Amino acid sequence: MQSGIVSNRLILGVSAFSVSFGLSLVPNWDFTKAFLTGIITVLATYSAALFVDKRRRNYELLVLSSLHRKIRELEGLKYRIAREVQQVQQHKIILYTESQQLQNQISESRNQRDTLHREIGSLAGQKKQLELEITNLKTELHHLNNSTIELKNTCSELTAEKRRLELNSNLSRSEITQLQAQIEAFKQEKQEIENNLILSNRLKPQLEEKLYELRIEIHNLEVKVSNQNNLLTDTITARKNLENTLTDLQTQKQAQQVEISQLQNQISLLQDERDLLQNQVWELLQNIENLTEESLPDHTHEHEIELFPFDELLEPIESSEYVANNLPPEWSNFLENLPTDKIQVLKAIVEQDNPKAMIKKIAEEQITMPNLLIDYINEVANNTIGELIIEAGEEIPEIYQEHLHNVKKIIAMYEG
Repeated sequence: MQSGIVSNRLILGVSAFSVSFGLSLVPNWDFTKAFLTGIITVLATYSAALFVDKRRRNYELLVLSSLHRKIRELEGLKYRIAREVQQVQQHKIILYTESQQLQNQISESRNQRDTLHREIGSLAGQKKQLELEITNLKTELHHLNNSTIELKNTCSELTAEKRRLELNSNLSRSEITQLQAQIEAFKQEKQEIENNLILSNRLKPQLEEKLYELRIEIHNLEVKVSNQNNLLTDTITARKNLENTLTDLQTQKQAQQVEISQLQNQISLLQDERDLLQNQVWELLQNIENLTEESLPDHTHEHEIELFPFDELLEPIESSEYVANNLPPEWSNFLENLPTDKIQVLKAIVEQDNPKAMIKKIAEEQITMPNLLIDYINEVANNTIGELIIEAGEEIPEIYQEHLHNVKKIIAMYEG
């Protein structure tokens, strides 16, 4: 190919030289001038040919680079297609394994269904046997009902003792309310002292001695408040201990009920034991009557205390029954998740015409904002009750009318 290009260039140079030489020789017949013009023409034609050849080569290089680019793009496309085909094959393998697993699960479920049908047949026979046993147990329960009547008579005696315990619980509640009132008074005094401290800081160069005296007074007041808080915590711990003892008694009662259900198969043996226990109870009653006849009238109250030494254990029954009977379960959950400062906010909204000042005071004590307190209460109510209880869009927050009754119950329980 290179020899063909050289021969073409040689023919082009010869033809250009001969044409230019002939054209310049004809008018003047000057060979030197004609020869020079021929050489110049050859050089011009070669330079033009080189220029054209260079542009043609540049164009061919551009076309070649574009072809290489297209080849690389096609190779990338081929690689992506091959990778997608491989992924499709892997997905096909995964689907095939999953279909095999589903078929195995279907076969297992069918086997389980057959076993369940067989077990249902056997359970039907057992059901008939249990019905016969239930009829026998009903007759035995009739005998047990007669014994429960005797136990009810003893419960009637316990109700009188319960009334006396209710009076003691009311006295303890009144004492707790007095302690809470004293704590609120101490808190107000503490707030006033803090305001005085702010004023004294502004007049610090003149009131340094007075500031020292005020700090001593604040320390004494904090000691008093801590003492009152200790008394309150002691009462709360005592009440919790009573509630724990009550729960222990309830668990014992449930355990006894479970034992009764387990011992129904052995009722024939328990009847003999019941006769023995009745004789023992009769002897104990005779002993108690002898003791009461021998004791003096002045010590009757002391004997009652000895006969019922579990006064403190029975005290929390009234409060737990009061909560269970007067609050729905969702409201009880709402009360458990609500801190004391949020209950004070509810109390201020219910009892005051303009509770914004009280809510602002509570927010300053908790280092927060009034709107955040109301939003927290609504969030807790939405999570437990499923509805909002405070209408926060108004200038003065209000309780919705449908929830006002339950909110008053919560405030009464908090104050009690």
